[in-house]
Amino acid sequence: MNKTLKLRVSIFVIWLFAISGIFGVLSEYQNWFLSLTPLNLLLSFIFVLWHVDTINIKLVYALAIPFFLGFITEALGVNYGLIFGSYVYGENLGYKVAGVPLMICVNWALLTMITADIAKLVSKNLFWSALIGAALMTGLDLILEVSAPRFDFWEFENGDVPLQNYLGWLVTAFVAHLGYQSFKIKTNKTISIHVFISIVVFFTVFLFF
Repeated sequence: MNKTLKLRVSIFVIWLFAISGIFGVLSEYQNWFLSLTPLNLLLSFIFVLWHVDTINIKLVYALAIPFFLGFITEALGVNYGLIFGSYVYGENLGYKVAGVPLMICVNWALLTMITADIAKLVSKNLFWSALIGAALMTGLDLILEVSAPRFDFWEFENGDVPLQNYLGWLVTAFVAHLGYQSFKIKTNKTISIHVFISIVVFFTVFLFF
């Protein structure tokens, strides 16, 4: 498959899943579509990886930083109320270890990859691109938090999202970006932008419906 066709197929499938997901969640089959959330996240991650120039140990090390940093901070949150506040995960994000769905760790890696690409369009400086990437991830979390309890993703104690959560996201994401971006992984910015926008569009719709 040539690069142009590969790119077009990837973009088509990314948006097919996003748009199908919106209509599916708004339908009477909402629970079934929401149960597919881990698959959707995994496919997005695979599409981003599919367009990485070289799959090697360097990439594994780079992705391990947001993956394990995400796991550690999330485990501290769900078990001790640290970093993000006191919350619990629901059932729609799949298999859990220490109360943390493994797909959330994949999500940390995915979001770090795609926001790093967008951030580097603004600044090539590591500090600033890491800060911009962290801000993008925190902004996305603002949108996600509205639908998370409704979708049985996660829910904070008493239903209130504390300011601590957003500060925790900003700091954790910044550290994840510093580590990930230092490896200078060559990804496809077009794919990253489409994945990011599709996630924003999906969850923004449910701010109104």
